[in-house]
Amino acid sequence: MSNKWVVNLLALAVFLIGTIEYIISGILHMVAADLGITTSSAGALVTAFALSAAIGAPVVIAATIQVDRKKILLIMLGIFILSSFLVYFSPSFEMILVARVIQGLSGGAATVIAMAVATRLVEVQNRGRAIGTILMGLSSSLVLGVPAGTFLSEVIGWRTLFILIGMLTLIPLLVVFARVPSITEHKTITLGMQLSILKDKKIVLALATTLLYIGGYSTLFTYITPYLQANAKLSVAALSGILLLFGLCSFFGSKFGGVIADTKGPKFMIYTGLSVQAGMLLLVTWADGLIYAIIPLIMIWMVATWATSPAQQLYLVSLVPHSPDIALSVNTSFIQFGFALGSTIGGLVISSFSIGNLGWSGLIMVLLALLLAVRLFAYSTKPEHVTSN
Repeated sequence: MSNKWVVNLLALAVFLIGTIEYIISGILHMVAADLGITTSSAGALVTAFALSAAIGAPVVIAATIQVDRKKILLIMLGIFILSSFLVYFSPSFEMILVARVIQGLSGGAATVIAMAVATRLVEVQNRGRAIGTILMGLSSSLVLGVPAGTFLSEVIGWRTLFILIGMLTLIPLLVVFARVPSITEHKTITLGMQLSILKDKKIVLALATTLLYIGGYSTLFTYITPYLQANAKLSVAALSGILLLFGLCSFFGSKFGGVIADTKGPKFMIYTGLSVQAGMLLLVTWADGLIYAIIPLIMIWMVATWATSPAQQLYLVSLVPHSPDIALSVNTSFIQFGFALGSTIGGLVISSFSIGNLGWSGLIMVLLALLLAVRLFAYSTKPEHVTSN
């Protein structure tokens, strides 16, 4: 087995981790009905995973930085597998919530470590491609994992789906054990180093922008299945097909956004992406009940949201050119914070008002993100101009 195949199987592990994280959005109604809880309460399962990944994963990475990366990756994948079995056997919502925290911690750490390991398995000139392969595994979890998981949950049961994914994760775990050499980091990246970049006001504004637009995305997408069902009675097959379309849009958006960010610059793509997101969320709220209008509007919204992501990351790297790994690590945490914030706000909106108001809450968050982006670029233009003189 060549190292290229090992990298591909690491991407498979990340795909399975991403599927476990996002699948709740597709089966929220099944989980709520089975556990006898409200839809908004079930949304806490998304929040638990995201918060655990955002807070716990960087701590694990920093605390184990001097430990063999292969050993830590094996441990994290092993814990992830066990936590998936724990979901199946958990008798209560509270136990499943604990399992989701463990999944977020182990899955979040495994994703970051898998990316680092992948770069060590290829030549220096191919490291960018290796990282891209791992990230495609994450994007593919939305394209294929969520719709396929939603369909399979109806066939075999949503709890059994967690067992299936846990067993599939054994494949990359065994490959890591057999094919990945011992790897020790030469450059120490402590938690303090990661937090130190927050002293820069431009970075804080950029991270706050990430938090808000991802929060606006998560507010609606976490509850996308009950939201669609509230506008039309959809069969499981139809729902899975729609989620597949949405996933393809996210995949296309990631590719499209990266190209535009390279050719037009990240600022242009961030402005465009946030503006289109806001426009589509406004139209979605106006199209209440018109499912044939809502679906294409959400598709465009998905493209715009995911097209913003590579531009945002590229801009952050430009702010911290000497420590891009730290910038991307902190941004990844803020993405997870955004998912947690959005799912929490979405749950509160459903409890206090109605599911039809999710678009409005998402719109407000994206507009705030757009305002922060305007402030950020206005703030950063003057120093850049002075420097050029």
